Amino acid sequence: MELKERFFKYVGFDTQSDPESDTFPSTAKQLLLLNFLAEEMKGLGLEDVEVDANGYAMGTIPATPGYENRPVIGFISHVDTSPDMSGANIKPQVIPEYDGGDIKLNEGLTMTVADFPELAFYKGHTLITTDGTTLLGADDKAGVAEIMTVAEYLVQHPEVKHGKIRIGFTPDEEIGRGVDFFDVEHFGAKFAYTVDGGFEGELEYENFNAASAKIEVQGRNIHPGYAKDKMLNALQVVHELNSLLPPCQRPEHTEGYEGFYHLVGVKGEVEQASCEYIIRDHSRVKFEEKKRFIEAAVALLQQKYGEGVIKLTLKDQYYNMREMVEPYPEVIDKAFQAMREADVTPIVRPIRGGTDGARLSYMGLPCPNLFTGGMNFHGKYEYCSLNTMQKAVQTLLNLVKLWAE
Repeated sequence: MELKERFFKYVGFDTQSDPESDTFPSTAKQLLLLNFLAEEMKGLGLEDVEVDANGYAMGTIPATPGYENRPVIGFISHVDTSPDMSGANIKPQVIPEYDGGDIKLNEGLTMTVADFPELAFYKGHTLITTDGTTLLGADDKAGVAEIMTVAEYLVQHPEVKHGKIRIGFTPDEEIGRGVDFFDVEHFGAKFAYTVDGGFEGELEYENFNAASAKIEVQGRNIHPGYAKDKMLNALQVVHELNSLLPPCQRPEHTEGYEGFYHLVGVKGEVEQASCEYIIRDHSRVKFEEKKRFIEAAVALLQQKYGEGVIKLTLKDQYYNMREMVEPYPEVIDKAFQAMREADVTPIVRPIRGGTDGARLSYMGLPCPNLFTGGMNFHGKYEYCSLNTMQKAVQTLLNLVKLWAE
């Protein structure tokens, strides 16, 4: 099956995950694609194919005879799409030999080069876009399609020598639960790569340290006409807390290695209110400083308003994978070489977010992230380059060969 055809088939599955669900996977519809992929792997002749009780679809490309002692490597992608926008009834549009100009998605929506200057890089490529009413699903069905295309190629070309290769497809990455039940020991790879990046050449092995902070405020509601020295407005306390955090450390004012406090939700009324933040920084030192700062801000308000008024729940979510990957420089070195041999210029960038690979690295499976060719994830401006997707396939094939040497 051709790469484009495979990608179109996968985006035909609505696999949106749901952060409000308490099941795993969070939506049953993800299992439709996971089971489909398992059947496809069986049809290609892969071994040890399964969809386990938690929905993880896995399979094995056996080592070439004589290469059984090579390190077992894995390729991993997620099947779910973001809750941020509909992933149903996706209608991909193909633009052959893109001319470098603005792209009309539909009668009322245009993706402009002024807004998305990286489009200039893709002049001459075949682009796949949305029709402006849904996301595309390149995050991460581009990665899924690339991995499955590699699997098919290796099965059909036994002359390509390689060690044992493990393939894994996960649910719920978009809501931060993608590897909650992933059995690293059962997966059995020594090293792995998530295929979940974006721009051509991206190689990511640094990500944010991440924590969540939930603040709950117990106010005291009194008739506003008689509230003097009696009312405690919980909403105002939430506002006061936010004003204590440095405005320059908000996402809209940061880039690169700069961390932030991101207010993601506020709800409540005078009597009770709450707010939630996510806290991010690449530096573990600065990350811990940010946590201490919000603790100090809450403590200040506790002192001002009394015990029991404000409560902080601070929870670490994941950590920067760099310290778990750097002890294995060959994982990165081979990725660099594989890209160059595919005529791709490697671009090392810190991930201003997290990936399944970050958590897997701390679970004992060093797992940097590779590009897929998808761009503008999670919204109606999402697109991907078929040319870059083909280079991603070649990069993975080159990795297979390099690990067999």
